[in-house]
Amino acid sequence: MTRTQVQIIERILAAIPIMLGVVILAFLFMRMIPGDPVDIMMGEAGGVTHEEMASLRAQFDLDKSLPVQLVLYLGRLFKGDMGYSLQRARPVKEIILEAVPATVELALFSLLFALILGIPLGIASARYQNSIVDRIGMATSFLGISMPGFWLGIIGIIVFSLGLGWLPTSGRITYGMAPKSITGLMTLDALITANTGALKDALRYLALPAVTMGAGVAAVVARVTRSSMLEALKTDYVLFAKAKGVPDRTVTIKHALRNALIPTVTVVGLQVGTLLGGNMIVETIFGWPGLGRIVVDAIFSRDYPLVQAAVMVYALTFVVINLATDIFYTYLNPKMTL
Repeated sequence: MTRTQVQIIERILAAIPIMLGVVILAFLFMRMIPGDPVDIMMGEAGGVTHEEMASLRAQFDLDKSLPVQLVLYLGRLFKGDMGYSLQRARPVKEIILEAVPATVELALFSLLFALILGIPLGIASARYQNSIVDRIGMATSFLGISMPGFWLGIIGIIVFSLGLGWLPTSGRITYGMAPKSITGLMTLDALITANTGALKDALRYLALPAVTMGAGVAAVVARVTRSSMLEALKTDYVLFAKAKGVPDRTVTIKHALRNALIPTVTVVGLQVGTLLGGNMIVETIFGWPGLGRIVVDAIFSRDYPLVQAAVMVYALTFVVINLATDIFYTYLNPKMTL
């Protein structure tokens, strides 16, 4: 077993107590929120007796003390049981597995948009420092950082959906056009089944929420790439390559960019976790059937098991993304270790 493999195993083992701490904190914080989930559920139903409410509390262990509830919850969790949704009356695991593909697809397209826009913009700004290209690029990135996602999403709906009628306002795909479900990702399933109509329709629904989520990430990526590229272009090996007469394009892409990407990879790794875990507002605005929207509904209804499981999924996502980012470092710079 190589040193890198040992370090990866050590990082995974170190993540276990972190995950346990996140689960316990999520459990405790949910109980601190005012409001009783049984009262909320039965209030909607109406005409419910006190005996029926007590029976429901006992069914979900809500009649027990907080330490006992925590022990029972952790015991079920270690067996792979995430609990039963109070609001949706379904196993939490099923709800999350259904919602995760939509969230992942939106996050991937948002990241793709951010990288396609942010990295070239950062490179161009660095190559033509203090020029009109640099000023326009940095002004654009400043706007991207400054605009809140909810505001940009609403403006996008007003302009491109209600005004021009180019894009849909909400949803994931037109009813009846969904391809055969294979991976849960609409675009990928459409490609696998060669369903071009479904692919075009899914991309139309993805466009606005992906741009809304990716705009801020693209701005951050552009500014970090520009900063790291400016430093890389001043290094000795780059100056030596220029002195040998190597074309500027080759110097920029082959010599400077690879080392300049290390800080960018760090930022991208953090932003991927944010895209997967911080998309609640965007998903709610666009009616996107992902995990973020489900969590918002679960918080308002005090659906303890669903919120706790979702927080655990988000925490696991950040841990995995950070580990993958560190592993990618070793590819960009073999001298670096985990």
